[in-house]
Amino acid sequence: MASATRTDRGRDQARTDQGRGRQGQSPPGTPPRRPSAVRTLWDSTIGKKVIMAVSGLVMLAYVVAHMLGNLKIFFGKGDFNGYAHWLRTMGEPLLHHEWALWIVRVALVAAVVLHGVCAYQLSRRDLKARPTAYAHKRRRASYATRTMRWGGIILALFIVWHILDLTTGTAHPGGFEHGNPYDNVVDTFSTWYGNVVYIAAVTALGLHVRHGFWSAAQTLGAGNATRDRALKAVANALALVLTLGFVSVPVAVMTGLVN
Repeated sequence: MASATRTDRGRDQARTDQGRGRQGQSPPGTPPRRPSAVRTLWDSTIGKKVIMAVSGLVMLAYVVAHMLGNLKIFFGKGDFNGYAHWLRTMGEPLLHHEWALWIVRVALVAAVVLHGVCAYQLSRRDLKARPTAYAHKRRRASYATRTMRWGGIILALFIVWHILDLTTGTAHPGGFEHGNPYDNVVDTFSTWYGNVVYIAAVTALGLHVRHGFWSAAQTLGAGNATRDRALKAVANALALVLTLGFVSVPVAVMTGLVN
């Protein structure tokens, strides 16, 4: 970890030096202009990893809360629709109708964009750092590690479909009813393609969480030789609970437990 950090800092310093060379020397007697702390954080490899870790944890917190909300469907139509209504009224009377919900949505969009942009830029930096193929094959990584990049793309596409299906109703099968999410969920999971898309996406989510949680802990300095095993166990448990929790809803609809 320390060696990787020193390497990252060396690369960042080299990029900074190259940038100064392209810009030319400052006029004599003029103090060099120092970049802001935010710009320094954004430009550095370490900074991008930290942004990815923090934004990933923000999204993980939302996913856990979303799964718990979904499980209310097992308590019946009244409880599930009541929960959906509460989401639009939370924060009242301090906040207006749906203001708190929109604050959460904006924060999530920001987290998703930051996470995706940093992931893409770090990937490009990694490719530029090794333009030629490795002389020897590297040790084969885990399935979750090898699918982090395309798994993120699958989740991004799924989010778009999920919103069009159960939020706006644009891609919803049958008749979409605003204010009646229970029946809308049952409609979606009464189709074979709705189940396939959803189960594939939450499986990708589980793999993403399994690797991403442990990576975020390492980036933020929570990992060490004594805690690595515990962190990996927590990551595996989170991935398993989230996957089973989300998959239980379409399975319940398919088996008639929820109808």
